[in-house]
This record gives sequence, structure tokens and C-alpha cells, in this order.
Amino acid sequence: MEINWYSNRTNKTKKGEDFMYAVEPSFWLRLILVLTVFIGLTTLFNAIIRRWLKVEKPKAFSHNHVNDRHKKIDWTLRIFFIVLMVIGAFVNAGRIGQEPYLFLQPWVLLFVLVFTSEIIRAVMERKYAENPNAYLSTIYQSAFILVLLIVLFSTDFFGIL
Repeated sequence: MEINWYSNRTNKTKKGEDFMYAVEPSFWLRLILVLTVFIGLTTLFNAIIRRWLKVEKPKAFSHNHVNDRHKKIDWTLRIFFIVLMVIGAFVNAGRIGQEPYLFLQPWVLLFVLVFTSEIIRAVMERKYAENPNAYLSTIYQSAFILVLLIVLFSTDFFGIL
């Protein structure tokens, strides 16, 4: 049975009865397992890379801007992507019944924002950071997360979800 994601979220069974989409009871447990493994692997990798390259651990939940120029570039990029998400929401809302534009989907824009900001961070660390290995740490961490995400999505989360 083909799922139509752009309808009113109901579908018909073979007997013609309506039903709503739902998740399996074990879905949340499996999601927590995947997230725990993902966060654990990235934390372990980041700790190993920081120790190997002798880079300080950044403050948790902070932007860690290298200088004021980096801060301005980073915030300009964030505002640009927020505006792009709002525009994308209106454009894709106008396409109900049709396939939405993939490049205007919020999850695609968030992935692009995160990796673009990490590339900018690596460039700024290369030019202005006190520790010459700081940019390598950023590049290795971003590459590891990208590879891990590609593996997870291409294997359908190893069949867990």
C-alpha cells in the first residue's frame, strides 16, 4: 500500500475502512537506543580527537566563536537560513498535493546550516585560533558525524527503526 504523505493523513484498508498512521509501541525505545549510540560514539570520538590533537574541550551549549568577525559571519548565516526556512515553508505549503521541494525542507536546511557553520568555524580556527590543531579537530568531528549519519540513513538505522 502506498502512503500519501500529502493527504489528510488517513488511508483506507483493503476493506475500505479509514485508519490513522501511528508508531509501533517499541518505536520510542528503539529511537532512544539509536540516539544514545549516536551521541555516545560522537562523544567518544570527540574526546579521542581532542586528546590526540591536544585541543581544549569547548564549553557545552555555547557558540565558541573564534573572534568578532566569526561571530558576525555565523549570525548572518543563521539569520539567512531562518529566512530561507520561512520562505520554504510558504513555498512548500503552496504545493500541497504535489511533491515539496526537497532543498526547502527544514531538515535539509538544518543539515546544510550545521555543516556550513562548521566549515566556517574550521576556516576561522585555521586563520585565527591560538591552537594550530583546533581546525583539524573541527574537520575530523564534522567528517565523523557526516559519515555516521550517511551510514545510519543508508542502512535504515541498521534495521532498528
